[in-house]
Amino acid sequence: MPLRTEPGSADAPLAPGPPPPTRPTPPAAYADLHEGGPGGTGGVVARVTLQTVADKVGVSRMTVSNAFSRPDQLSSDLRLRILAAAEELGYVGPDPAGRALARGTTGAVGVLLTDSLGMAFRDEIASGFFGALAEELAPTGLALALLPTRGSGETIPARDIAMDGALVYACAGDTPALDWLVRRRLPLVFVEQPPLPGYASVVLDDVGGAAAGAQHVLDLGHRDVAILTMAPHGEHGLVADVARASGSYVDRARVRGWTETLRAGGARVSAAQVPDNSERHGYEGARLLLDGPDRPTAILCFSDLMAWGVVHAAQDLGLRVPEDVSVVGFDDSALAARIRPALTTVRQDLAAKGRAAAVALTRAIEAARTGTPLAEPLETVLPTELVVRRSTAAPRVTARAG
Repeated sequence: MPLRTEPGSADAPLAPGPPPPTRPTPPAAYADLHEGGPGGTGGVVARVTLQTVADKVGVSRMTVSNAFSRPDQLSSDLRLRILAAAEELGYVGPDPAGRALARGTTGAVGVLLTDSLGMAFRDEIASGFFGALAEELAPTGLALALLPTRGSGETIPARDIAMDGALVYACAGDTPALDWLVRRRLPLVFVEQPPLPGYASVVLDDVGGAAAGAQHVLDLGHRDVAILTMAPHGEHGLVADVARASGSYVDRARVRGWTETLRAGGARVSAAQVPDNSERHGYEGARLLLDGPDRPTAILCFSDLMAWGVVHAAQDLGLRVPEDVSVVGFDDSALAARIRPALTTVRQDLAAKGRAAAVALTRAIEAARTGTPLAEPLETVLPTELVVRRSTAAPRVTARAG
C-alpha cells in the first residue's frame, strides 16, 4: 500500500408590508386558450397538448414529439421553430410517463441508502461519492433518485418509483426495500457491501486501509492502541472483543484490518463502539477510552469525523495530540487537513468510486435493456492510501504498566 506524507417587542404597530406579488403575464397564445382569452371557452381551461403545438407550426404530432425525444430526426431550424412555439404556448413537452413507456427507459436510477435521506447530506464522504456518481452519470442523461429504506403509509419508494436500475449503498441485506428492488428484477450495483449473487459490486479495500493505519502506529512504537468504531444496532460503549461486535460490512472490514495487524504486532488492544458516525459520538467514545489510568497511546478511528471528536476529547482532558495520544482517521475527507493538528488518515478516492459505480450500473442497465446476459458481474475493489500528517508520533510515555 502506498504511503504519502504531507506537511502539516410584541405590542409595537406593524409596519406596512410589501405589496403582494403580481402574477406574471402569460404569453398571448396561452391566454387565448384559457378563461377570458379570445380563443377561450368561457371559463373552461383548455389544456395545451402536443396537437396544439403541431397545429400552430403546421406539422404532425410525431414531428413535435421528435423535437423533444429524438432531436436527431429533425433539422436544427425545424426543431427550434417547434420549441419556440411550445414555449410560447406554455407546453413543456410530452408526459414523462408516456415518454418513458415509448422509449423503454425512465432516465432515472435509484440510490438505496442506509437509514435516512439526511445521511446523504450530513456525511461528507457519502455526499462526495454521490456528487462524483452524478458527474459520471450526467453524460448518459440518467438522474439520481434517493430512496429511503422505509416507506410511509401506502407509498414504498423502492416499489413505486420508476427507475432503470439502482445502487444499493451500505444497506443491511435484509431491508424490505432491497427485497422490492430484487423482486422488480432491476439491474443493481452494490456499493460498500457484499453483493447478492449475480450482481455487481464496488467496494473499498477497507481491510488493507485499516491494516496500513495500524501498522503505522506500530512502526512508531505504540503498543497500547485503541480502536474507535461504530455499529448503529450493536453493542455500545467499551467492548471486550470488538471483532465480535456487530456492525456494517465496512465496520467489520476495518475492525478486521486493525485487529489482525495489531495482534500480530504484539499490541494490547482496547476498543469502544458508538451508535453513529459523528463528531459527537467520536468525542463520547474517546472519553471512555482516555479518561482513565490505562489510556492508550494511539487511537485508530472509523472516520475522520470521529477522529475530530477524539482530538477534541483529548484536548478537553488536557492531553496533547500527538505527544500524549496519536490519532488516525479514515477517508481523508476535506476535514482531515483542516483539523489541528492535521490528521493522519487513510485516503479513499471518491471520484474513482463514483466512476466505478457508474460504469458498473450503466453496463448492467444496458445488458438488461438489450437482453444480453453479462458473462460475470463486475467486482471492483478500490485501493486506499495512507496519508501521514501531524496527528501521529512516537509515544513519549507508557500509558500502562507492562
